Amino acid sequence: MDLEKNLTKILIIDYGSQFTQLIARRIRELGVYSRIVSHNKIKLNDILNNNIGGLILSGGPLNVYQSNKIKFDKRILNLGIPILGICFGHQILSKYLGGKVKKSKYREFGLSTIKKKNKSLLTKDFFNKKNTSDVWMSHSDEVFKLPKDFLVIASTRNSKFAMIENFKKKLFGIQFHPEVTHTKNGRKILKNFVFSICKLKKNWSPKSQKLKLISQIKNQVKNSKVICALSGGVDSSVVAKLLKEAVGKNLVCIFVNTGLLRKTEEKQVVNAFKKKFKINLIYVNARNMFLSKLKNVSDPEKKRKIIGNLFIKIFEKHARKIKKIKFLAQGTLYPDLIESKSVTGSQTSKIKSHHNVGGLPKKMKLQLVEPLKYLFKDEVRKLGLELKLGKEIVLRHPFPGPGLAIRMPGNITDKKLKILQEADHIYITELKKHNLYNKIWQAYAALLPVKTVGVMGDNRTYEYICLLRAITSEDGMTADFFSFNKKFMQLVSNKIINNIRGINRVVYDVTSKPPSTIELE
Repeated sequence: MDLEKNLTKILIIDYGSQFTQLIARRIRELGVYSRIVSHNKIKLNDILNNNIGGLILSGGPLNVYQSNKIKFDKRILNLGIPILGICFGHQILSKYLGGKVKKSKYREFGLSTIKKKNKSLLTKDFFNKKNTSDVWMSHSDEVFKLPKDFLVIASTRNSKFAMIENFKKKLFGIQFHPEVTHTKNGRKILKNFVFSICKLKKNWSPKSQKLKLISQIKNQVKNSKVICALSGGVDSSVVAKLLKEAVGKNLVCIFVNTGLLRKTEEKQVVNAFKKKFKINLIYVNARNMFLSKLKNVSDPEKKRKIIGNLFIKIFEKHARKIKKIKFLAQGTLYPDLIESKSVTGSQTSKIKSHHNVGGLPKKMKLQLVEPLKYLFKDEVRKLGLELKLGKEIVLRHPFPGPGLAIRMPGNITDKKLKILQEADHIYITELKKHNLYNKIWQAYAALLPVKTVGVMGDNRTYEYICLLRAITSEDGMTADFFSFNKKFMQLVSNKIINNIRGINRVVYDVTSKPPSTIELE
């Protein structure tokens, strides 16, 4: 039985918006379970038979004139289930209810001021004293004729029907994006929709997740043995602890030292899980194997695939040594699925490969256990605290599966790895010392494949550039750089350059996501 099977939920029909996952997260933040399904895959029975308390139609890159690319069952509108259309979803709702949509004379991208026209339950506590609010727009089409029996709630200068409703039928359309932080009080709209209109109750908490996931694992694996791919990061650590509580002695964790880990990381993992949590842990030192396979490989996708394939081979090898192993557990998260492929089948693009997504060969006879695959990172952290993993593990910054291999563009060498490990260690140590570590979503040092001229002790140097990255984020889907003060940056730069031979220049990455990704490769 799936985690969410018996939960009354908000179902989000995805039309390929970059913000769809953010909608799901916002609903979950309210304490209500949400699930995403592609407009290409949704069926009427999926709504009727899955405890759907409300529907949200997402935005997307299409327009309503592309009818051959849009799938929408009009019968959904007559189920009596409250529906909220956002951006493109607003236009879809209007079109199929008899309204009209056209190209806007004036496009709206970015912040816009919206003005209240009529009172609505949807906008309780949303507007300021002047009956206006700042909202985030992203559209070039607009609704120019209202569907029958709809009322205008609010308008902008260029969008007359920016918010509309048919309260009797519980149908609502909004042209802007309430899910993004740029929309002031946008969460109030989602809260009003979930609780005041859909009349749902809270059913999603770390404690409920823990109990349901443990039950789900038990139902899936029965009395079989499970091997868990343990890296020591928060994702795999939470999976390991869940499995320990679900299957006990039938859990075997395998920790692979790829040689691409952070300084002393392998010792920390072994001490925590083998000694503290008393988990059956197999330690595999495969450093030489990985470095040999990666020799002279500079293409980032090739690096990821080499690392992923070698991981699988190592697991297969050790799985064969353990009798009655039927399952392989992984710490795959929702964003991993999203970036690797469109998990919903919508128009969203593949960003990069993840070694734990879609990388299992057909010949592998193990079945996958992925209890976290529909959770966001912040949900996993809360779950980890509920499992009493400890803050040192739970609040640890995300670390990619391929490790330092993707924080070292170009060829990987033993010398460069040691340089990078030391630089990263100094950076993270100073962040913790200055109480900055927990204010940052993710921070790391990278070693660029570029050497520059420097002067040290009146002598010319020709050494590598160390790039520092620190970002703030809520879920890893979008991110912004952290603003350090000059004094701290000087301190870290000086410590790295003065203590590490091989680096003579330190730079700081001030690029947001998008357009960049959090990792370099």
